[in-house]
Amino acid sequence: MTGLFTAAADPIATLVFGHGAGADMRHATMQSIAEAFAAAGISSLRFNFPFKEAGKSRVDSKDVSTGTIKAAFDFATEHYEGPYCLGGHSFGGRMASHAVLEHRLDAAALIFCAFPLHPAGKPSIERAGHMDAIQTPMLFLSGTRDKLAEPGLLTQVTARLGATLEWLDTGDHGYRTLKRSRVREDDIFTEMAGHARQFVLANACS
Repeated sequence: MTGLFTAAADPIATLVFGHGAGADMRHATMQSIAEAFAAAGISSLRFNFPFKEAGKSRVDSKDVSTGTIKAAFDFATEHYEGPYCLGGHSFGGRMASHAVLEHRLDAAALIFCAFPLHPAGKPSIERAGHMDAIQTPMLFLSGTRDKLAEPGLLTQVTARLGATLEWLDTGDHGYRTLKRSRVREDDIFTEMAGHARQFVLANACS
């Protein structure tokens, strides 16, 4: 497993952050998230899942994925400043939700970017069934045009979990926005980072 650490100048937390199924830790989107979060005071440790290290397209099993997350989280706690948050984009976030339970990771908060609640065109909430057991504060950052998270269903799930849900103005699952109809003047990554900073300060830094 390899990793990339992006340090904040005045850190309030360190986020262990996994990539999606179609990207890796060096993907431009992952880099944009890391840089925006660092500007907001959240350092991040990105890492590759084994399937990307091996140059494969098929994602790893849940056991392999959660084990990789545990290794990255343990490394972060040994080498960087806390409090320690855990999360990821899409597949990475989904696996983080399993890892925090299966490996009893002592995360101060969970941050899910574009959580893939269901496959595109197949709305359901089955993928969130295990999350009722999570006691860690959770933040969901979801685009208003994300086809993998039907708004009504994601609202239902986050309300049930007592989680915080922030909608990203005109964003889709890959963070593309509609410039003509987007109300916010900042870019989507700055938007995400602002929500994350507020959430971390309120839930992980007390």
